[in-house]
Amino acid sequence: MTSSVPYWRLSGFYLFYFALLGATAPFLGLYFHHLGFSSARIGELVAIPMLMRCLAPNIWGWLGDRSGRRLTIVRLGAVGTLLGFAGIFLGKGYAWLALVMALHAFFWHAILPQFEVITLAHLRERAARYSEIRLWGSIGFILTVVGLGQLFERFSLDAYPWALILIMAGIVLSSCWVPNAAPAPRQEALQESGFLQQLQRPGVLAFYLSVGLMQLSNGPYYTFLTLHLEALGYTRGMIGMLWALGVGAEILLFLLMARLLGRFSLRQVLLASFLITAVRWLLLGNLAGHLVVLLLAQLMHAATFGAFHAAAIHFIQRSFGPGQQGQGQALYVSLSGVGGALGALYAGYCWNSLGPAWTFAIASLAVLLAALSIALGFKDTAFERLKR
Repeated sequence: MTSSVPYWRLSGFYLFYFALLGATAPFLGLYFHHLGFSSARIGELVAIPMLMRCLAPNIWGWLGDRSGRRLTIVRLGAVGTLLGFAGIFLGKGYAWLALVMALHAFFWHAILPQFEVITLAHLRERAARYSEIRLWGSIGFILTVVGLGQLFERFSLDAYPWALILIMAGIVLSSCWVPNAAPAPRQEALQESGFLQQLQRPGVLAFYLSVGLMQLSNGPYYTFLTLHLEALGYTRGMIGMLWALGVGAEILLFLLMARLLGRFSLRQVLLASFLITAVRWLLLGNLAGHLVVLLLAQLMHAATFGAFHAAAIHFIQRSFGPGQQGQGQALYVSLSGVGGALGALYAGYCWNSLGPAWTFAIASLAVLLAALSIALGFKDTAFERLKR
């Protein structure tokens, strides 16, 4: 990475941002279980931040494209996330926690779409090297999930909110360290046609449909995997290591992503990601009690998140002009939120009534529909291979 790109400043932000995801994805449901909530209520509380992804990114994305002040939005979102979540110390009732989840998520989901635009603006023609910066987010996830797993094996989950506050403070500080950048003017035809017209292209519609279905399939994984593995006899420290293994595989994938995207089309990468994910959910739902199978399933996270996310970010960059990038990224996050919220809700209602095997089987079916959407979707130049 050349000196003109603020590699460590950008990487530092991703590290803290995804450290927060590493603290919430494996442990938020566990914390609510610690507070005594049922599986249905846990699913609802976990779904609330995802539902905010349907609203918040589009508001902030429109504002970012309109004003061009993306870094200001990132910093405001970081501070709002910290202050909003601090309300968790004022009460532990269901209604109050629902409000805290909604308030902090409204600001948290303002951050990433705008920051992705800033990162790609710094990279410019070297966009294929985005994964080399983004992998530090995966490192942050690993450090957090392993550290908290060990912490909660020895101490009470009552310390959980304080851990999140420290990570959110890191997001605030790292956002102040990042220099601003604006997308370079390009693809005039895309700019003139407008965001809604670009969105109506068949290939773009097929892509966004697959995004929603993919995230819906993640519902059982992010809501109940930790509780599922605890029920199978794994310790919290071991569970943290298993989460970290998945993200470690994701990091290796990010390191290879520039080569993969130069050799294979985005359509091929997305299809492979969806098909591998479908198999992964079946393994987790039926054979997670066998450690070797569980290790294999976690290694598949390289496809479930790494390949899918990197390909999605590049597709959005190639599908929209500079003045539409924020809205394109925001829609990606929003549909991820819709799918993730629906996934958390159905998982919450099905977990006890149908059991893990059928709950994960539904997830596998959803991601197969995502693969079908991409396979049958109309050809689009944005799906082609990237130039290195």
